Amino acid sequence: MKKIQLKSALAVAVQAARAAGKVMHANWHKPKRVNCAEAHDIKLELDVRCQALIEKILAAAFPQIPVLGEEGSTGDVNAEYRWVIDPIDGTVNYFFGMPHAAVSIALEHQQKSVVGVIYDPFTDEIWTTTQGQPTRRNGKIVRVSNRSELNDCVVAMGFSKSKDNLQKSLPHLIRISKQVKKIRIMGSAALELVYVASGRLDAYIERTINLWDVAAGSLLVENAGGEFYVRPAPNGKLRMCADNGKLRRKLQLGSLLK
Repeated sequence: MKKIQLKSALAVAVQAARAAGKVMHANWHKPKRVNCAEAHDIKLELDVRCQALIEKILAAAFPQIPVLGEEGSTGDVNAEYRWVIDPIDGTVNYFFGMPHAAVSIALEHQQKSVVGVIYDPFTDEIWTTTQGQPTRRNGKIVRVSNRSELNDCVVAMGFSKSKDNLQKSLPHLIRISKQVKKIRIMGSAALELVYVASGRLDAYIERTINLWDVAAGSLLVENAGGEFYVRPAPNGKLRMCADNGKLRRKLQLGSLLK
């Protein structure tokens, strides 16, 4: 496959993210059809519809690039380039009417993110970046925070609700909550990552997460001067910590991220 022009890919990803975000916002207060309701998660018909819209826009410009998405994949997802999509990150928030959800789109080259776009349709904020370029929010460069003392910091945590994950995560949640200024559990990995990139949060930790939750946000954090630390977990999941580059070791996450 020919080398993809990142500027063109970014423009198309922005178009797709805004289109899906428009659908999200238009349906925010409308009744929503649930495709699947699990003990701790909800899948909506709107998730599928938004991903289909994103795929249509991306494919019109780059028909040769496959898609790895939360709502299914198309083409050879092990190809040199692939899109990684979460059409509605924060579906449970969205379903309950909480305006904290986003569209996340990444382009990966050899499984490394080279384009990242996250769009919050409720604040009309869009975070964008490409490999080697700064992270921008609505066109203006943003940076991670400079805070280095835990008692000055706001840290977000997230965790799946499996018995094993709760047993491993909750002791760290209790310990860290005593060390930092505030803990936040906000329900959208994509937005937590761009909040780190923008200096709104100082760190975000999750022990079990999917690639499509973090593919765009990881690049946005790194290009804003932060650190995205990741390790593989069972069943294709990931363990991760995103921070401003000053906190991960102080947070003492070794056993949590093993």
